[in-house]
Amino acid sequence: MGNTATKSKKGYPFGFYACALGFTFERCAFYTVKWLLAIWLATETTSSMGGMGLSSVEAGQVSAYFVAFTYITPMIGGYLADYWVSPRLCVVLGMILMGVGYLIGWQASNMTLVWVMIIFVSVGTGLFKGNLSGVNSLMFDDQDELNSAFSVQYSFVNIGSFIGTTFVVLLADSQGYQFLLLIAGALLLIDAVWFLANGKSLGDKGKQPFKKDQRSFVDKEKKSAEETKPLTSGDKKRIVAIVIVTLFSAIFWIAWYMSYNVVYYYFGFGDSSEFLNWADWSLFGWQIPQTSYFDSLNALTCIVLGPVFAVVWAKMAARPQGDMSMFKKTAIGIFLVGLSYVAMVVANVIRGDGQCSWFWVILIALLMSVGEMIFSPLGNSFISMFAPAKLMGFLLGFWPIAVFIATLIYPNLYGALDAGSRAGNFNLYYSIIAAVVIICGVLLYAFSGKLDKLADEK
Repeated sequence: MGNTATKSKKGYPFGFYACALGFTFERCAFYTVKWLLAIWLATETTSSMGGMGLSSVEAGQVSAYFVAFTYITPMIGGYLADYWVSPRLCVVLGMILMGVGYLIGWQASNMTLVWVMIIFVSVGTGLFKGNLSGVNSLMFDDQDELNSAFSVQYSFVNIGSFIGTTFVVLLADSQGYQFLLLIAGALLLIDAVWFLANGKSLGDKGKQPFKKDQRSFVDKEKKSAEETKPLTSGDKKRIVAIVIVTLFSAIFWIAWYMSYNVVYYYFGFGDSSEFLNWADWSLFGWQIPQTSYFDSLNALTCIVLGPVFAVVWAKMAARPQGDMSMFKKTAIGIFLVGLSYVAMVVANVIRGDGQCSWFWVILIALLMSVGEMIFSPLGNSFISMFAPAKLMGFLLGFWPIAVFIATLIYPNLYGALDAGSRAGNFNLYYSIIAAVVIICGVLLYAFSGKLDKLADEK
């Protein structure tokens, strides 16, 4: 096996696509199950599709914890890959553990086994997620390519989400909800085989822990110094910049994830009184089969916008003043997800005692998705460029901490507002949320200039 990664005839290295497609398989399973837990657990036990009979608040909490635990464990997996274990080995082991976890869920007849599934998937995700991004970042000789490359990778992520929430979910009608967990398990085991089969395209990238800096765009003398010297003042300031942008992005994710509960349980439909059916889920006479199509809208928007933003960021990076900063992009994303809550309130006002058009659901999804695409794909790129090598895996695992924080907060916030929202206070509660989120975005943008100096510190 050579020392260099196999190159495609033009464009990105083939190894980049091998890694990116690894995300496609995994995210197809993940987003299918994320939706499944929210709906399956809130469905009556007497339903022909199977159900656990939980309330919307309880089901939403389980779905949230499924997401939360899969976003905290990458810090541990990243640390292992920084110092102890081959990142590529971590990725394969993670895929296998996730696959086993989903197969346990397929056979679950009680909530205990559902939690066992969540534990397996969480540990597997910890080994897989940040480390696959870390390996993929090593495919490039020029750090200016990373923003556009990770935007394209994000499209691969969302292709998986789109396939899962648009097509895989349809099998639930004939096979029952839990059959989807069998599909998810199979996808992860296929993913492991795919990654191993394409190892040659990665060359030696990611074979050794990240502490041995393998980034081609980092000067060799700096690499040697970083391995032995303590963190410099500039290193520490860049770490602070990474932490700040991560914590601010948590505001975005609180609003982003809670919107799914609102759409599923208030505007959506299902086999339980927990689903209020505020929206007409038909489009030009076609009845939309599952509320997972809200997830599909998000995924499709991200697929379309991934290459578009890749071009935009590449052109902006070529300007004399360079690209827009990560802090500004995060601020714009927060502002847009705040506007999606304005759309929810307006839709509820317009519907009166009836149903609103599904076009309002589309608008909510578009605002969320554009906000997401402006900053979220670039977190891994930002960290890959500025993190000290000895902490790169850890900090790539820290980026998802924003989602972990969000998924601890939003189900409790939703639960606190649920009874009042159903009793007629929806517009008041969600107008306040919209205002708070929008103000946070405006404030971050206003102070972005000062925050940019942290990342620029040498």
